Amino acid sequence: MGQGLASAGSAVAGTDGGGADVADATVGDAKLTAKSVGSKRRGGGASTDGSAGTRNRSSGARARSSRLAAQDGAAKSEHAPKLDGLSRLEAANRLESMPRIEIAPGLDPLETDFVVSDRTRAFRARFYAEIEDREWNDWKWQLRNRIRDLASLERVLVLSDEERAMVASLGDRLPVGITPYYASLMDPTDPSEAIRRTLVPVGAETIESPIELEDPLAEDSDMPVPGLVHRYPDRVLFLVTSFCAVYCRYCTRSRLVGKTGEYHFNHAQYQAAIDYIAATKSIRDVLISGGDPLTMADDRIDWLLSRLRAIPHVEFIRIGSKVPAVLPQRITPELCAILKKYHPFWMSVHFTHPREVTPEVAQACGRLADAGIPLGSQTVLMKGVNDDVPTMKQLMHELLKTRVRPYYIYQCDPIPGSSHFRTPVEKGLEIIEGLRGHTTGYAVPQYVIDAPGGGGKLPLLPNYVVGREGDWLILRNYAGETFRYPDPIEAPKAPSRNGCASSTPSAAKSKSAEHGRTRCS
Repeated sequence: MGQGLASAGSAVAGTDGGGADVADATVGDAKLTAKSVGSKRRGGGASTDGSAGTRNRSSGARARSSRLAAQDGAAKSEHAPKLDGLSRLEAANRLESMPRIEIAPGLDPLETDFVVSDRTRAFRARFYAEIEDREWNDWKWQLRNRIRDLASLERVLVLSDEERAMVASLGDRLPVGITPYYASLMDPTDPSEAIRRTLVPVGAETIESPIELEDPLAEDSDMPVPGLVHRYPDRVLFLVTSFCAVYCRYCTRSRLVGKTGEYHFNHAQYQAAIDYIAATKSIRDVLISGGDPLTMADDRIDWLLSRLRAIPHVEFIRIGSKVPAVLPQRITPELCAILKKYHPFWMSVHFTHPREVTPEVAQACGRLADAGIPLGSQTVLMKGVNDDVPTMKQLMHELLKTRVRPYYIYQCDPIPGSSHFRTPVEKGLEIIEGLRGHTTGYAVPQYVIDAPGGGGKLPLLPNYVVGREGDWLILRNYAGETFRYPDPIEAPKAPSRNGCASSTPSAAKSKSAEHGRTRCS
């Protein structure tokens, strides 16, 4: 068991704290250099076909693929029977139902298997013109080249004085970390732009309130072994890394991510958690989180999932991740092949704003869905980011179109320096009321508060019950109209003279009562 993990290197070696540079990505013991080899096609430049996203394929590769297709088609046409109209339709239906397999001998999947949107191409042309397609589409390259300091931020953004001062003085606070891909979604000149607000620190982070806590959900107090939170009777939260592809300024676990602190994720910690799960038969559901588990190498993910799936009473395994939104290049066919081995397997994906739902993200979520993985979204409600009905409705609609089911809207947790993100609870209720009835029910998530101190998730709903008129319940619909619903109030059972409830006021005395004894049936 230990041997399997010993060769399963983390996707990014080293730590993110203290301004240390991220080391080269590793898979097993083999180190990958930052310089890639392969196609010399340069990134950048707008798409010429007018589509929102195009696959990367060099002209030579396209020509070769066309020749192969032409030769294949010619060979088939010599022996293919002539079809009438109905036979053609039946054949087309059969072909449509067959799994589609792309055969491209000699082609590099990092060049051919990833959609690149027009917005990304324009960003690359401006800031990463020297980067080849196979580098940009390599998730390890994205992690190694994250924007993590003032100089790299100023290269892609026009910083305000406040932003510049905060980045320069972060100290041991949550570090900056932004993948080049995700940086392409930020507005380079507007500090109030939604995604930028969630990634670039501002002075409000230094304002802390007595109600704000490092561990507002008291996760550390519910850990029977390090890194495993057992709060609910039948499920556990398994923290497996402190590394994230990007560092969100509102992160509930800002005490943990981006720095080593007291958390050291290694084989011994994993094994202690797995042993506890195996010994606790009431646990049927394991949520793997961190940090972000999908930043780990394929073989480490495979190792963890295989050990959990081997436990007979574990019925349900989930991963919580923001990677599909911020690093869609990570969702490779190889990763999906690993994940689908461990069904029933679900994924909670973290989305914040409709701007995140790009052609790249649609492809990544499509790959996961095609692997049979149900996807549910989690969204933190934040002031100036997504705290209005039109923005939230658009986000939910875009998610549904990429086969992601809106699951939770969270009230922002009271971590230190988060007051500029938190909205009144009434704002969350207003958004739910603006969704319910105004759009499909599939686009209406639950609005929840994760109760401080370890109280768990508490669902909140607008009040659609107006009151009662006798046996009628008065209800209000999404349009503000009221309706009467029959809901008879059961008459209370009348007590008998011996103190026992009787279904009728004139119930006859039992024989035992006539003899001075009382008995309640």
